[in-house]
This record gives sequence, structure tokens and C-alpha cells, in this order.
Amino acid sequence: MVIMRTIPMESSSFYTRRLPRGCRLCRKGTKMVLLVTGKCAMSCYYCPLSERKKNRDVVYANERLVEKDEDVLEEAMAIGARGTGITGGDPLAVIDRTVHYITLLKERFGSQHHIHLYTSTIDRDKFLRLQESGLDELRLHPPVDSWGHLDELGIAESLEGLVIDVGFEVPAIPGEKEGLLALCRYASEHDLGFVNLNELEISETNSQALLGRGLTVRSDTSSAILNSEDMAREVVSRMGADVAVHFCSSSFKDQVQLRERLKRRAKRVARPMDLVTREGMILLGIAEADDPVWAMRLLEKEHEVPLELMFLDEKRKRLEVASWVLEDLASRLPFQCYLVEEYPTADRLEVEREPLN
Repeated sequence: MVIMRTIPMESSSFYTRRLPRGCRLCRKGTKMVLLVTGKCAMSCYYCPLSERKKNRDVVYANERLVEKDEDVLEEAMAIGARGTGITGGDPLAVIDRTVHYITLLKERFGSQHHIHLYTSTIDRDKFLRLQESGLDELRLHPPVDSWGHLDELGIAESLEGLVIDVGFEVPAIPGEKEGLLALCRYASEHDLGFVNLNELEISETNSQALLGRGLTVRSDTSSAILNSEDMAREVVSRMGADVAVHFCSSSFKDQVQLRERLKRRAKRVARPMDLVTREGMILLGIAEADDPVWAMRLLEKEHEVPLELMFLDEKRKRLEVASWVLEDLASRLPFQCYLVEEYPTADRLEVEREPLN
């Protein structure tokens, strides 16, 4: 047995031999996540998908709910996407929709826009459709109970003649060492390009199933499952020389992949009135008055605040003001003022609020 040295990445992630192109783009924050449906026939007990997506036939481009094609294209441009990861649910459960989005993205951004896709479905005809539409990388997610007998799934026969890059992507589940080793051996014997092992994470939708199987979180401040990383390291020490293996940690997704994407988006969507923090958050002032229109006129007429430093958010019924302006004026205003930090995402999730008066 030859043991290959692992190549370290940020936040305890690592790989051997080579990192899949889709992962290289994710690492830079240049991949858009396109969930084409929340529906899936597998019902994996560890699936972390949120309540608003799980088993629902919805489409999301990053955090944006998609209602039309323009939503997908606008979100890709908002982060300067160089690629897209298509996920679910199972994208092959809505194959026509999935092919439509691959074609849409390739036509708009060109053949160099790298697209990878995750699926639990083994279907040669659908794989051929994906390849013909322009898919670059196929990531197979066989169910856990099949890891020890992958030959029965007909994977090799379904992939015969495909020229796109194909690999496995599964969670590193503590206690499933033999299955993970079998999966890596299969990938090596059938010349698959890679095996991605994700650190197992707990969520609101899978917590009961994970805890019921005796799995626990690594710490009070982490969603990662204890011993998932150790399991991945053990598998890599055995198989990392035979096939390219990549371990992606829970913290990497938040501290690197997501953070880099947020920074890219913040730079592109920030208005003259917004401040972008080092972490890629948007800092702005919020004036909460019974009549936001009146508050805006007050600031414009009596305090000479330029209109380009204010925005009337009719949906949230609030007035947004440049943070430095509101900090200076708050003590003289007859309504509540706050300094707010938000994600630069389509849903503008608020993460912190500080009263100014």
C-alpha cells in the first residue's frame, strides 16, 4: 500500500492528487449554487436540506428564489460566476428543467462556464442528455446501503463512452469505513476522476435522524459531526494514492467557499450608500418611522441628505440610509435609528443590529 501525502487547504480541508475543477472554482467563491428542485426519491437520513426546500419543487439560485430565467442569470452576474453547481433534491428528477438551465447558462456565459451536477440517479439516457447539453462534471451520490455492492447499480455501464469528468461525492459518515473504502476502490478500478468526502453536518431537518443513530456534533459552536473528519482521514490514508480524494470540511463551506462568494457579490451589488466589511457583509443605517416617506423627506429637506444616500424599502417598510450619515444624525431624529449588518445576498439576511438613538 502506497500512502500519498495530502495537500492541505483552508479550514482543515485537504485532497490528494488533484482537486476537481468544480471544487477549485467553489474555493474561489466563483460558483453559483443552483438548486433545481428539492424533490428526491432517495430520502437519505442525513440530508441537510432546509424545510423551505426539502421535498418541495422549488428553484433557488444561491439564496434567490427563482421565478424566471432572468433571476438565474442575474444571480450569476451578481457574483461574477465562472461556473455553476446544480443540486437538489435530485436534478435528474426534473431532467428537462435541468437540461434547460445548463443550456441557458452555456448560451449566456459560454462554454468556459463550468457546470457540475450532483445526482443519486443512475440513468445512462439522462447522463447522455446532460453531456449533450454541456455538463462538464457529474458527481454521483449512491445511497449508503449500496456502497458495498456498487456493481449492482450498473454505474460502469451507464458511464460507458461518456467524456465528461465523473466522480463520487458522499458524506464521510462515522462507522461507514468499509463502505467508503469500497466506494474509493470502485472509483479507482473504473477510472473515475475523484471521490469527494464531505464532512457530515447536522441541520434542523436531519438532527433527529443523526442523533438517533448515536452521532453527535463536534462542539457547541459547530454543525460538524464528531469523528467525520477522522473517518475521512482514515479513508484517505488507505486510498488517497489510488484515486484523487478530497475532504471538504463544514467550516470550509462557511469560512472559505461562502465567504468568498459573499465578498464577490458585495462588491458588485453595493450601492453608494453601502459599506462593505472585510468579511463581505453590507453595513447600512436603518430609520424605522411610522411613515418612511415622511422620514425620507425630513432627511432630505431639513438635514440635506442626498437622495443617492437613501433608499425607501417599501417591502420592509423602512428607510435605508448611509451608515455614516445616520450615525451623525441619529441623536437629532424623532424616530428609531439602527446600524445594521446584512448579508449581500438576495434575501438580505440581517445578522446584527445596533441602536443609534
